[in-house]
Amino acid sequence: MGFLIAVDGPAASGKGTIAAKLARLYGYPALDSGLLYRAVGVRLLAEGGDLSDVAAATAVARTLDPAELEKPEVRTRAAGEAASRVAIHTPVRECLRDFQRAFAAQEPGAVIDGRDIATVIAPWAPAKLFVTASPEVRAERRWRQLTAQGEAVEYADILADIRIRDERDSGRSDSPMVRADDAVLLDTSEMTIDGAFDAARRIVEAARANWSGN
Repeated sequence: MGFLIAVDGPAASGKGTIAAKLARLYGYPALDSGLLYRAVGVRLLAEGGDLSDVAAATAVARTLDPAELEKPEVRTRAAGEAASRVAIHTPVRECLRDFQRAFAAQEPGAVIDGRDIATVIAPWAPAKLFVTASPEVRAERRWRQLTAQGEAVEYADILADIRIRDERDSGRSDSPMVRADDAVLLDTSEMTIDGAFDAARRIVEAARANWSGN
């Protein structure tokens, strides 16, 4: 297997930006695993389905086309809420695990960000980061992002969403969002994007130095 960089953490912690920048630095393919669940939720709703319908959500996950991850609608606030709701269904997660594990095993390496990459998808990953920030900081980041996309949203509503998603993601019975025992904690609350990336790069470089695959 190649050198996998697993970047886990809650919504709007900065993990996606960090993962993308690490992928560019090392020339690795990158996967935002959250987009898989967003795409499932978006298509299920588009087909008139119910997000609580396990069978329907699983059917969508089973036939998901990776091209659906590129659609702009998967990056909306509604898509994020839908993702959090379908992600609690064990059969949905099972359908998407094989895809993620195959992506993780690429040579010479890959970067995946999500919530259970270092704990469930690829616990063997040589580099594991758990990126977080305070709910208030994350809510402001998400509010700015959605506003820039043209969505009319209120900060207070985004903060409420963040808290609900944190509880849902960390409290689900299958693959809850937890920091892996050997993952390095990176709190980006007081960091700029460049500062957070530099800290992440140093964590990865330390992992590369200790990697037996070198």
